[in-house]
Amino acid sequence: MFSRGRVVLGVLALMIASLVAAPAANAATPVQKFERAVGVDGITKHLKAFQRIANQNDGNRASGLPGFDASVKFVRDKLKRAGYETSVQKFDFDLYEEQADAEFEQLTPEAVEYTVDDDFSSAEFSGSGEAEGDVTPVDVQLPPGPTDNSSTSGCEAEDFASFPEGDIALVQRGTCDFGLKAENADEAGASGVIIFNEGQPGRTDVLVPTLGEFRPSVPVIGTSFEIGQDLASEGTTARISVTSTITPSSSKNVIADTKAGRENRTVVVGAHLDSVPDGPGINDNGSGSAQNLEMALQMSKLGIKPRNQVRFAFWGAEESGLIGSTHYVDTLKAKERRAIDLNLNFDMVGSPNYGRFIYDGDGDAFGEEGPAGSDAIERSFERAFAAKDLATEPTAFDGRSDYYGFITAGIPAGGLFSGAEDVKSEEQVELYGGTAGEAFDPCYHQECDDINNVSNKALNEFSNAAAQVTFKFAQRKAPIGGNEPQTARASVSQGSAADYRGSHLVR
Repeated sequence: MFSRGRVVLGVLALMIASLVAAPAANAATPVQKFERAVGVDGITKHLKAFQRIANQNDGNRASGLPGFDASVKFVRDKLKRAGYETSVQKFDFDLYEEQADAEFEQLTPEAVEYTVDDDFSSAEFSGSGEAEGDVTPVDVQLPPGPTDNSSTSGCEAEDFASFPEGDIALVQRGTCDFGLKAENADEAGASGVIIFNEGQPGRTDVLVPTLGEFRPSVPVIGTSFEIGQDLASEGTTARISVTSTITPSSSKNVIADTKAGRENRTVVVGAHLDSVPDGPGINDNGSGSAQNLEMALQMSKLGIKPRNQVRFAFWGAEESGLIGSTHYVDTLKAKERRAIDLNLNFDMVGSPNYGRFIYDGDGDAFGEEGPAGSDAIERSFERAFAAKDLATEPTAFDGRSDYYGFITAGIPAGGLFSGAEDVKSEEQVELYGGTAGEAFDPCYHQECDDINNVSNKALNEFSNAAAQVTFKFAQRKAPIGGNEPQTARASVSQGSAADYRGSHLVR
């Protein structure tokens, strides 16, 4: 016999059962808990601490200077309190400092006085001195070629075969390292060197070249494509002056290992901790360091026990030429090197006019693939963003960040990048929003790279992907790839790691 009371009781029972079951059905997975825990609020607290450190130390956190040492102490103290086994690896490097603003002026055919930073910049590791005289273009390509690196200006000693000794050499960005261009000019008897940008979209702004291991005897500056094109006119004379010192110094890497996990499958999660001397470096690379620090703290707080050991590394002297990370890899014993399964690199993840760039591990976009397994890292980041309907683009393994030492040692690598001095296109605005015609980070390597120079939206999107992929490889059962040194990486191995950066090390 049909009973209304029993139906009501049955419905109530089903409702109660569904309410009891709902939390279990909707419970977050371990990776989701980790991703949610690594939030913008925590990252921002670390960024504010980096800003305070810079404020107290002449506005920067550069390696070899007090602001960097304070940053090391802040990070290490946080990690030690969270229960990590931490160590500090010291290394030597050359500290480059300008003693006065560099000077640059065109004398003829018309007098033009250029402004430092806006119109030009001295090259890191420039020689100290003054040069005045005729400006002689060296194998420049005007108008610029159809693609990046079309210019080979100054890359070969033969380019200077008829160069008048004592003139100022005008060379163009492209193909080879800035240090090699300056070295060839110096050996040809140039009294000074002007390196101008190549001219394609994204390669027009003022250069801040890094000369790496080469120490020229003459002043070297970088400038924009527009100014370089003007200087290439016949009959141009100019004056350049750089007052600088290069001092033997030292810096540090901070290393923190999880206590759990297989030590022969270590996942190295890295970011450089130093800024340039010109600013606090809150986006470059306080953002990557703060994100990774928050991942480490939340991994400990949540009691996550990784299957594979996770090593959080905070590199020093990246801005002086990838020196800290390269020193770390170079000093690994063969067994230690084989024990590293992969490297995840996070260098700038909060650019205010950001894009979502993933290192091109398989080389299908730029022809510069990483060691075996790098493609799997790339795919993992692509899936993390795609799951949230977020568009991405590949970025090249061009040797401009701390993955360099790992990939040249045959260790798979990958990571994220939110954009630096290159200009955002209309097409990229369609993908990411933001403003076309402006740099992804308009304050790149400048004093204004402060706490106001980060996008919380970018920090959120990038940290979600970083946490998800870090967790995945921390718990991965199988190794990702082989660790054999790469001997045929033509694109990256043309220069040493120290030729790297400014941002602008090479090519």
